[in-house]
Amino acid sequence: MHVSISIVGYRNADDIAACLRALEAGTYADFSVFICENGGDDAFRRLVAAVPTRLAGGQTVTTHQAGGNLGFAGGVNVCLRSTPDADAWWVLNPDTQPDPDALGAMVARLNVGDVDAVGCTLYRETGEVQSHGGRWRAWLARAESIGNGSRLEAPVDGGAVERAQSFLNGASMLVGRRFLETVGPMREDYFLYAEESEWFLRAARHGMRLGFAPGARVKHAHGATTGSNAGLKSRPRLPIYLDERNRMLLTRDLFPGRLPVAAMAALGQLFMRYGRRGAWTQFNYGLSGWAAGLRNERGPPAS
Repeated sequence: MHVSISIVGYRNADDIAACLRALEAGTYADFSVFICENGGDDAFRRLVAAVPTRLAGGQTVTTHQAGGNLGFAGGVNVCLRSTPDADAWWVLNPDTQPDPDALGAMVARLNVGDVDAVGCTLYRETGEVQSHGGRWRAWLARAESIGNGSRLEAPVDGGAVERAQSFLNGASMLVGRRFLETVGPMREDYFLYAEESEWFLRAARHGMRLGFAPGARVKHAHGATTGSNAGLKSRPRLPIYLDERNRMLLTRDLFPGRLPVAAMAALGQLFMRYGRRGAWTQFNYGLSGWAAGLRNERGPPAS
């Protein structure tokens, strides 16, 4: 099975170079890499200078400059369209470093044939699990990370994860040809955040099934590109605004009958996260995104 590894960059050539070094150490060799750079001319020049055109194992690395900032989904879709002959596509964040056996374990799970996309364990530098997979709470318009905060060495029940998850974490998701041909591309009007949740929730309505490979582990510097990993009162507008906006858009698109309840629940969560902790600037960022979602505003946000 030939896997096309799809990476969307945004002015983070050093992160991508580190990701490629981790891929070089992998035990599964039948892959190529396609990188879509969203960050403009200077970023593309830095990317080309930082990454090889071929890895040590002979795998090709193709770099592509987008015609502007297409957002995460737009960049992913460029990667998918540009590699139509692959058997599967591994969408991988630039700030990830897969363990050597990660891709092989995910491909093995996909090859069983009873699932159409496969997730893995994402973990932090500290050895804590970020996610084994995701669960969407439709009445709350809330995404929950399965296993978040547990220790990496703790045993994982793969079957339990597969029964619980409703989406794969967008930092590492392997999708097969049947998935892509049935579901189609990611929604570009979300621009950033929640697009992977929408993709897999939409896929479930087409009968697609999600798998989990317990032996696949990927280290992830969560929020390195967008700044969402900053301290609560230091978080920038963009990730907060888009996260709140797109929770409403996803609800509107897939669970419209639940929008009134979900909107009030999301507003309450926003206050609990920022308002009660005195992060009023961030609360207002989120409030403007929440309102934009209710107005059905889409695409890149106004500056």
